[in-house]
This record gives sequence, C-alpha cells and structure tokens, in this order.
Amino acid sequence: MRIVLAEDSVLLREGLIRLLEGSGLRVVAAVAEAESLLRATEEHRPDLVLTDVRMPPTHTDEGLRAALVLRREQPKLAVLVLSQYVEERYAAQLLSSATGGVGYLLKDRVADVAEFVDALRRVAAGGTALDPEVVAQLLLRGHSDPLDRLTPREHEVLKLMAEGRSNAGIGQALVLSEGAVGKHIGNIFAKLDLPPAEGDHRRVLAVLQFLKIRSLP
Repeated sequence: MRIVLAEDSVLLREGLIRLLEGSGLRVVAAVAEAESLLRATEEHRPDLVLTDVRMPPTHTDEGLRAALVLRREQPKLAVLVLSQYVEERYAAQLLSSATGGVGYLLKDRVADVAEFVDALRRVAAGGTALDPEVVAQLLLRGHSDPLDRLTPREHEVLKLMAEGRSNAGIGQALVLSEGAVGKHIGNIFAKLDLPPAEGDHRRVLAVLQFLKIRSLP
C-alpha cells in the first residue's frame, strides 16, 4: 500500500513513517502542510492519504479541507483522518460524501498498532474506520447550542471579543500571549462553523452568535 502522510509535528510524522514502513506499508511522501499534501497526492497517486486536521498556516482545519478537495478530485482515493479533535462541519462533509474508503480516528484513542494498521488497510480497501467519539459528536451535531462546543477558556476569549477587545487586549486580560489568543480564536471559528470566506468577517460573525444566544429568553 502506498501512502501520502500529512502531519505538521516532526516527531509524530517521523514516528508514523517508521511505524507504517515497519508494518510493510510504503510512505511515498510525508509533508507538513495542506498545499504540499495536495501536490504530493497529485504527483504520487497513492492508495491512501493519512492526514491530520490542523496544520499550518492557521492550525484550524487545513488538513481536513484538503481531504475534501482530494475526494472531490479523486472520488476513489482512500482518506483516513488522524487527529486530536473532531472538526464536525468538515468531518460530516467528508463522511457524507463518501461511499467508502474513508476513516476518522482520534490520536489519543489509538492504543494498538495492529488495530491502527488494520484500519488503514480496511479504508484503503474501500471500507470505513470511525472512532466512536467521532460518531457520537456527529450525531449530536445540529441538536445543541454551538457555543456548547467551546471550552471555558474559549468562552472567556469570545466574551472579551464581544466587548471589542483586540487580541493584545484579550491576552492582557487573561494573561495569555497573543499567539495563544490567536489559537483560541481559530478554535472558536472552527467550532462555530465559520470557515474563511470572502466578504465574511469571522470575528464579527462569532460575536453575533454569542450575543444572539445570550439574548434568548
């Protein structure tokens, strides 16, 4: 089996290469960001793409969005997402558009190498491999307040955004670096289903969601 691997963590990427090749699989390309994933897949035409969700430059959902592009361009391409997070919006699109050859596993719940390799082979053969937590979250999607997806810290950041504070101001209030504030805001955009789009100011849209829900009786 020929695999293109996309993972921005150097240590994890190298570890996965050794694990996969030690299990008799062939990693034909290993990349660290979504654009490279698209190019490598076009060049190598692998049997399977194994990708993380959050990669440079914004570390939100680049890997999963790249997987959607690849599936549109190559409907028979097998894709397995391996992430620490369930990105509900794009995960739902990936899984609903696929007739097979798709998987979504959570890194922290992969406890057995043999089972992981078996999942890769199953997806490459046209089957599926879904973490139960992924299934549970997708089933709940649409039946809950989107703000419920946010962590307590993300709620604090969004509240300060609603007050009109800049990233620097939020960082000062919460004793966080501007980089950390930026990551929290990126997570907020992803969890509130606010992907980048021309003409949309995501910061304003996030605040509007916050204010609208808070004003409900």
